[in-house]
Amino acid sequence: MTEYLARLNPEQRAAVETVDGPLLVLAGAGTGKTRVLTTRFAHILMTRRAYPNQVLAVTFTNKAAREMRERVAAILGQPAEGLWLGTFHALCARMLRRHADLVGLSSNFSILDTDDQMRLLKQVMDAAGVDMKRWPPQGMMAIIQRWKDRGLTPARITPADDSDFANNRARSLYAAYQERLVQLNATDFGDLMLHMTEILRTHPDVLANYHRMFRYILVDEYQDTNTVQYLWLRLLAQRPDPAERNICCVGDDDQSIYSWRGAEIENILRFEKDFPGATIVRLESNYRSTAPILAAASGLIAKNSGRLGKTLRPGRNDAKGDKVRVVSLWDSEEEARMVGSRIEAARRAGDNLSETAILVRAGFQTRAFEERMITLGIPYRVIGGQKFYERAEIRDAMAYLRVLNQPADDLAFERIVNTPKRGLGDTAIRAIHDVARAEQRPLVVAAWRLIEMGALRPKPRAALRELLEGFARWREMLPKDGHVVVAATLLDESGYTEMWKQDKSPEAPGRLDNLKELVRALGEFETLAGFLEHVALVMENDENAEGERVSLMTLHAAKGLEFDSVFLPGWEEGLFPHQRALDEGGEKGLEEERRLAYVGITRARKRCVISHAANRRIYANWTSQIPSRFLDELPPDQVVVEGGAGAERQRLMNQPSAFGNGQFPLVARKPRIIEAGSWEVNERPARASALPQGTRVFHQKFGYGRVVAVDDNKLDVEFDKAGRKRVLDTFVEKA
Repeated sequence: MTEYLARLNPEQRAAVETVDGPLLVLAGAGTGKTRVLTTRFAHILMTRRAYPNQVLAVTFTNKAAREMRERVAAILGQPAEGLWLGTFHALCARMLRRHADLVGLSSNFSILDTDDQMRLLKQVMDAAGVDMKRWPPQGMMAIIQRWKDRGLTPARITPADDSDFANNRARSLYAAYQERLVQLNATDFGDLMLHMTEILRTHPDVLANYHRMFRYILVDEYQDTNTVQYLWLRLLAQRPDPAERNICCVGDDDQSIYSWRGAEIENILRFEKDFPGATIVRLESNYRSTAPILAAASGLIAKNSGRLGKTLRPGRNDAKGDKVRVVSLWDSEEEARMVGSRIEAARRAGDNLSETAILVRAGFQTRAFEERMITLGIPYRVIGGQKFYERAEIRDAMAYLRVLNQPADDLAFERIVNTPKRGLGDTAIRAIHDVARAEQRPLVVAAWRLIEMGALRPKPRAALRELLEGFARWREMLPKDGHVVVAATLLDESGYTEMWKQDKSPEAPGRLDNLKELVRALGEFETLAGFLEHVALVMENDENAEGERVSLMTLHAAKGLEFDSVFLPGWEEGLFPHQRALDEGGEKGLEEERRLAYVGITRARKRCVISHAANRRIYANWTSQIPSRFLDELPPDQVVVEGGAGAERQRLMNQPSAFGNGQFPLVARKPRIIEAGSWEVNERPARASALPQGTRVFHQKFGYGRVVAVDDNKLDVEFDKAGRKRVLDTFVEKA
């Protein structure tokens, strides 16, 4: 037995040695799919079934391609040269250089970055006389990229595929954009696959050449392929002789979670239809997680109907461990405290912080956990995105609030004076700066002076006057309406939220969610100034701290990662499964959300803690939450239910829930609603304080003290050294 085969279990070895004919490897989480893929690649070369340049190996990331190259070289005992190994787009770019003339390009074509693509599209839309305020270029670009992901050239767009964008002119704009790219001898990222797929479709001689060239095809993460990737692979794999269709696709239909960026789970589900007689090998021995974690994940995903089916089982003899914990809490603030205290306890017990992760469904959820980590002094990092207060939309909104609080804040004013666009070009901004320097005045005063002097063109002058008068009006509202209502009103009336509503990019809904979470955060502070000071201190958190850190990320960003301890907060209807996914995708959306839950649970090696809150402030609103239906779908014998927030919640523990077995009931409360423009800001539901009068507490800034009065979540504390202060209960610990 060859050494590299001896390291495989029977399932893995079958996947490696089934070399001829179509093969689908269903590789569950933690079952060693990378080992199988790389060993299979090396096995084909070691047994001399093909030369290195006769194997096409496709990955989704450059990192995966590098790892595969290194592992193949390690098995071969020498560098692997001449491989056709890379990402879909890298391989298509390499092919397209050879055949560029077939789509009107030269072999030295340029690949435009995102900014250049947008600039070119704006030129095209401007030449066509499109009103870009009414029809934003970002929306048109999203339509073009969606068409390219589906393998649709302008000529292939049917009435059913067409869009009513810009009064039914989307198709003609797409055609004009493609013509300009050819004139510039350029492609955008989507063209790399689109052009090569079209060449293979329309030039049989080119396709026949690649059929002769590639004897074996290997594909990683097949469940994440979109339509054009699927078409390209199918064209290359459908050799004239069915006996020579040696394509091996490795993937997991239970981890298909990227439909929002074009992935089609149907690609993996119809593999046997595309390649009759295909062999299917299931990798079900998981070497990552304990038996209870695997059983919980398998029980949950079994509720999906659109799957090929497999059941994970522990691959190690020592896979016994703790059951999955489901913690019921009163509200989202108590949830953040629970997660923080458990991480702190584990840290004291010697656990490595780098082996702990908090995985959230939506980006706005990170803020509460970031602030909790900072309060407790626990180092953390945000993976796959920026920290909450570093995001562009939050920085913009904070700049608006800083000008509201302090009109002389020139840096903040400069950031937002033309955001959203108000027609103030570089010349106008420079004029404001010139007056400010000449008169030694803040930029706001200088802007008023320019308006009075009539030094600006009418349109930008009117827009600037409207902004400055808006700040004066919002400032007058503060004493009467409070900073939360004013902040919501400001973001609406300034046009900032409308800017993101008009943005058609995939990121725009998340940015709006983050803005609403910012308004929600304001409600935790008595004054705007207090909030701004708090954020300034948060931003001072040491960004360059070395050593162990808790990982904080969305579930989508967690795929492929693993940790000893995983916290999964926010398992409530509307949040997880996410309401937007249900509204837009229906049953398919629900099944993808369930796959996302499966991915979250299977990130955990030893411990998995799922939590849900009876009350949560989502996008500035306190709401009563229904526990996620996914909780009732977990196998009861693999779950330990903890907590309950107060006597009322304990009393309701045996009442039936909305989804089945009654473990996770709803605590119904209707918060009072404060109207704030187009926003609703709800008051926090009252609850018994976890820190009653007389409790000895510790505050990071004021030190030790004793609670002398309680007002919902606000405490009057007599501190030993700082005297009497009113603080939020989230900022003190029981001493």
